[in-house]
Amino acid sequence: MRRLLVASPLVVTLVLSGCTTGSDQSDDLQLVANPVAATAAPSPARSAEPAGRVLPASPVGTVAVAGGVLAVALTEPSIQLYDLADLGKAPRTVALPAPAEQLTPDGDRLLASLPGASALARVNPADGSFTTVPVAGQPAAADPRGARTLVAVRDRKAVDVLDGDQVSKSITGQIYSADEVLTAGESTVVLDRLRTALFEVDLAGGTVKEGLRAGDGATNAVTDRYGRVLVTDSRAGSLLAFSSAPLLLRQRFPVPGGIYGIAYDAQRDLAWVTLTERNEVAAFDVGGGEPVEKFRFPTVRQPNSVSVDPASAAVVVGSAAGEGIQVIEP
Repeated sequence: MRRLLVASPLVVTLVLSGCTTGSDQSDDLQLVANPVAATAAPSPARSAEPAGRVLPASPVGTVAVAGGVLAVALTEPSIQLYDLADLGKAPRTVALPAPAEQLTPDGDRLLASLPGASALARVNPADGSFTTVPVAGQPAAADPRGARTLVAVRDRKAVDVLDGDQVSKSITGQIYSADEVLTAGESTVVLDRLRTALFEVDLAGGTVKEGLRAGDGATNAVTDRYGRVLVTDSRAGSLLAFSSAPLLLRQRFPVPGGIYGIAYDAQRDLAWVTLTERNEVAAFDVGGGEPVEKFRFPTVRQPNSVSVDPASAAVVVGSAAGEGIQVIEP
């Protein structure tokens, strides 16, 4: 296993100035009085034909792969389910109570966060059936944890812990906006886009612990097999890597071109990121001391979302501009 174990002097400086705890009187993480979450940079018209295969679709919100099924959440309240082994087959359309903001694989099922319906949907991609679990507020993302499910609730600035379909605990603290909740090794972290920061969450104690700045405009995050959190910094154009125990910034790698969406291929140690200013998707080997670019492909316009099939390594990119769903086999 290869890891970067020693932070550079620049990283150390950032860590020391970026940490805060509940006992601090000052807020080292907030740089402006009224923070605004970073968003995807707008895309220009395409200058190259997208690689791979493009399937027609209306604007895409997010994509995910589970159990050999490609799930595409549209900006309208529905999910399209494709057989990855037979993309020529017409997709099954599942009508939802509200648009899904994030799709998260949970074994061969999918968790769909529905902030507009104050609910979390558990979707069976095999037949399109689903059940919904009420969640107070606007659930932005979910993370399965065995029999439990963690839910990031943006407007309530909270992480709800579901035991089955019942909320057993709601954890709040220094978060301004709970946008993603992730499991990194034995740790739980929350991405706060407003504060562009990561926070540790103590599930047993029911508290939000220390926070650490995540660049100038963190937008999306995934975890890798080393227990790290990989974050796209869309304002500064960087790919960030944080250790989770302790929570420290280990790598900052420049990726110009409007970095935004991110997915991780654990079999190949590849972080796939979308570059919305260039209509591209690029893959970086993140198993070593610093990321190394391995692939780069032209995409559909406004490639805001990306996912990877862990079995076939196929990469799926969704166009938020209605130019379709792109499937690439590197």
